Amino acid sequence: MRLRNAFLALAAATGLAATGLTMSMAAVPAPQPGTLGGYDITGTYVSGLSSGGFMANQLHVAYSGLFQGAGIFSAGAYDCAQNNVNTALYACMDTYQQRKTPAELEQLTRNRAAAGTLDSPQNLSGDPVWLFHGSADDTVDRAVNDDLATYYRDFGARVVYDNTSAAGHAWVSPIGPNSCNATSSPYVNKCGTTDPVKEMLSHLFGQVNAAASTLSGKLVQFDQSTYVPGGNPASVSMGREGFAYVPTACESGPCKLMVTLHGCYQYYGLVGNALMDKAYLNEYADTNNMIVLYPQATTMAGNPRGCWDWWGYQSAQYPLKTGPQMTAVVNMVKAMSGAQPTTPPTTTTPISDCVTASNYAHTTAGRAYAVAGQTYAMGSNQALGLWNTFTSSSIRQSSPNYWVKC
Repeated sequence: MRLRNAFLALAAATGLAATGLTMSMAAVPAPQPGTLGGYDITGTYVSGLSSGGFMANQLHVAYSGLFQGAGIFSAGAYDCAQNNVNTALYACMDTYQQRKTPAELEQLTRNRAAAGTLDSPQNLSGDPVWLFHGSADDTVDRAVNDDLATYYRDFGARVVYDNTSAAGHAWVSPIGPNSCNATSSPYVNKCGTTDPVKEMLSHLFGQVNAAASTLSGKLVQFDQSTYVPGGNPASVSMGREGFAYVPTACESGPCKLMVTLHGCYQYYGLVGNALMDKAYLNEYADTNNMIVLYPQATTMAGNPRGCWDWWGYQSAQYPLKTGPQMTAVVNMVKAMSGAQPTTPPTTTTPISDCVTASNYAHTTAGRAYAVAGQTYAMGSNQALGLWNTFTSSSIRQSSPNYWVKC
């Protein structure tokens, strides 16, 4: 989740220092293979934490005609990073360097909308926006989150900004496994009896019914390649699998759609169901006719911690409607209503021969990455064992930047 240290060693994606790798034994239902079928969607919203929060803002701004509101934990204003990793680290997380002012980013938004690369920011006027920043959060500085509030308010959004919590850098939930001021895996904290998720949803929807005590819906696991431009999720630093929690009522009746984007070090291949289980969104989904879509990013060269692209590690178009990850998520949203994804034809890559080498050699060659002394295949995130020169494994490339065990 803490990006700044990772990028000091971007030249070697093996130089990582993750916190935990414990997979969540989730109470959320076991995933069921399926597709994103057509539902009766009455409104679409987006939420996210950290890199997922930056991405949530990008989606809301770029597709303001589609998304009707946003809930964001710990992030900054639209395109703060300006396609520069140093700006992302030292101006949009820490504030050692000068960053664009909200007014400058607002004008940038208007200019891009006039050029047709974003929807009109006039759509943001009146949209509900809920923001959160904890006083123990030293990953994204408070001033950066303040800029996000100013940016939205200047465009006329109805902003509620919770900045009184003692939370660390995390999604905060009544069933979070971490203490309130923690900044550690899986980045879901509990802060006493408070329920920021209820506050967020109440602001976005007007009011919400009490959360369900047990879940009755299903967790659909779908192939994200259907929605990614080019058909290869790994090529745009997205995982093969995505998820959607669908309450029983939404199978046949109208429902809202909430897109929820994880933070760095919070993707499925690393922490399993932790966010889907502990975010406390599914419990409200069951009682409030809401589907929750959980797209998944993953690692690639330049993105060793599985963050969403908010600084340009994968494409200079990252904050525009044509950004590959943006397009993929919007294709998922459209599919939920029965629309066909607007992606180019899938390209295939011949299956390569197996490569047998030490796990150290795999990581230095970009075929794998290391986290906390363990090695994982690039793209598929399959565990390969200890990261050293003595442990060997055999893997093959099934598509660009996607390696699997032989």
